[in-house]
Amino acid sequence: MRRFIFHNFRAIFAYTSWMQQHFTKAGSLIFASIIAAGIFGVDTRQTLSYQLFSILLMILLLSILSSFWFRIRLTVERDLPKFATVGESLNYQITIYNHTPKVQQNLVLRDYAKQKYPNFTAFINTKEPGYATRNRFDRYVGYPRWMWFMQLSRGVEIPETNLPPIPPSYLTVQMRLKPLRRGYAHLAKMTFARPDPFGLFNALYSVNANDSLLILPKRYPVNKISLVGTKKYQRGGINLAMSVGDAEEFVALREYRPGDPLQHIHWKSWAKTGKPIVKEFQDEFFVRQALILDTFIDVNSKELFETAVSVAASFASAPRNYEVLLDLMFVGTEAYCFTSGKGLADNLLEVLACVEVCADKPFQQLYPLVMEHSAFLSSCICILLSWDAERQNLIKTFKNAGIPFIAIVVTDVELEIVNYPEVHVVHINNVIADLAKI
Repeated sequence: MRRFIFHNFRAIFAYTSWMQQHFTKAGSLIFASIIAAGIFGVDTRQTLSYQLFSILLMILLLSILSSFWFRIRLTVERDLPKFATVGESLNYQITIYNHTPKVQQNLVLRDYAKQKYPNFTAFINTKEPGYATRNRFDRYVGYPRWMWFMQLSRGVEIPETNLPPIPPSYLTVQMRLKPLRRGYAHLAKMTFARPDPFGLFNALYSVNANDSLLILPKRYPVNKISLVGTKKYQRGGINLAMSVGDAEEFVALREYRPGDPLQHIHWKSWAKTGKPIVKEFQDEFFVRQALILDTFIDVNSKELFETAVSVAASFASAPRNYEVLLDLMFVGTEAYCFTSGKGLADNLLEVLACVEVCADKPFQQLYPLVMEHSAFLSSCICILLSWDAERQNLIKTFKNAGIPFIAIVVTDVELEIVNYPEVHVVHINNVIADLAKI
């Protein structure tokens, strides 16, 4: 039964969207009045409701027919920012070009983002915000959950805007956008609506305008964490040192040896001596900190995972010494390690904007990635989604290796951890206060 109801949501949603796009508030009221008058006016000998039905129906039909004479030619350009952040509204500009000789008036602009329908498994297993306060019918049928899924799939919320008159050239207007989730939001089309003379039915003109906006995770204020850690030798440190740009890495010039990289050749010395000369570098030592994100959780624990990503983003964007390298480590379709620091692209927030749950692999898949880099780490911050034996073993590994660390367990249940002063609990309903204690 629930599957049957679920598969009819698409038709209901499409019908509801069509009605909202085409009918004004007054038009919706007239439409509802027509239905009511039709019901009460079935028996024409007992009531005069049929007369009201006929009058309202003719007015609405005239409004609908007038939309066929709506003729405009417009093109548009969006000016979007490079990034947005979940929950932080922003303004962006749209330039509208009018290719008709007339001033276009009484238009309403609606900007739409692409959306996709949820699958039945995710729909059944996911609980939308406010689920606990809904009545039994809404819990079972789940249409509010469907609407929440559709809103989340769009990624942004953009109120419609009443446009001033558009001259036969162009007009620039500002739109307000509120990001709803992290990741890419794909803006697909814009629709210009003009109500008929009765103000009941909108004639529509749509323009394709495909743009993408990367929405970064929500961030929380975090205290500066001082983990005692020393510089360590970095394997392959010459190439890393070149990207970091340490001015003291250069040692001397020497003759070329087979195997020396071409980028180390000192061309001026070669020109003077007539034989290849290369620059020699010393072994490099850096303070290297790891930020490990636990992605191993059920795909339906969305709120818990999103909070963990936001906590990781908060530490990734927190002020730190310019000389410190930060490695973001997590497992998705494969094991990933992204490095940020002096001279390197500081794009960890962009990576975290697109990280996904890893539900088909065990937590042990993270061990090889961590062990591969453990010898070069000065300290570590772990963002965990549970406090089970596997995650405790990872913490014990850092203790045994003598690597300074803190661990943050993000949870939606009451959790108390003893004998681990470096491990802190952050509840999803009290994130800011719990992070302030760290």
